[in-house]
Amino acid sequence: MKKILLTTTGLIALGMAPAIAADLPARAYTKAPAAAIAINNWSGFYIGANGGWGTSHNCWTNTAVAGVPVTPTAEGCHDADGGTVGGQIGYRWQAGNWVFGVEAQGNWADFNGSNIIVPGASNHTKIDAFGMFTGQVGYAANNVLFYVKGGAAVTDNRYESTILGIVFDRAEKTRWGGAVGAGVEYAFAPNWSFGVEYNHLFMGTENYNFRGVGVFGGINTRNDDIKQDADIVTARINYRFGG
Repeated sequence: MKKILLTTTGLIALGMAPAIAADLPARAYTKAPAAAIAINNWSGFYIGANGGWGTSHNCWTNTAVAGVPVTPTAEGCHDADGGTVGGQIGYRWQAGNWVFGVEAQGNWADFNGSNIIVPGASNHTKIDAFGMFTGQVGYAANNVLFYVKGGAAVTDNRYESTILGIVFDRAEKTRWGGAVGAGVEYAFAPNWSFGVEYNHLFMGTENYNFRGVGVFGGINTRNDDIKQDADIVTARINYRFGG
């Protein structure tokens, strides 16, 4: 028996191609699915660490000597600069693109500075620590968050005067004020984010009762009004729970 090979040309010649083509199923065309877009959610509790640099501006005015009021006399101003490291904990909740939050931050600091009152005598300021308790309002562009913040601030201060390089008197006090700031944060991995933040601390003016050191220990040497504010820039990393 001879094998018969029917080609397309042969089928057309026999008039069979249209009938066979009509029996073939139509080819289905499907649209490629759209690429999935990851949407970051900033809601949840978070904890993190920060570190950076700060400067505190301090102006001293003498108001009393040995407990006796005197005509206020300016003793000069100076900046106390240095590094800082600390941590923060907070909670955020997101509504659409808007993000709201509250945060507590505590930092160790080493801000130091001084100025000469008269030749041989100087005033010194040291901030050992500071903290902030703030509310936040931000706008999220997916995994990038822009925000502003404001609330209360606290600084732990040591003020000293030296004569010929020897500490003569000292005052130590924790003082309260206000804080405003702004920052940007980037979520670089699930639950992890990195940011940069700036804060200005308004600490106002407070009167300090200085006490003698050494042979003058315990003696009320003078009272000074000290006006203080601070500017702080930190890099931050946070871990967010849930989300």
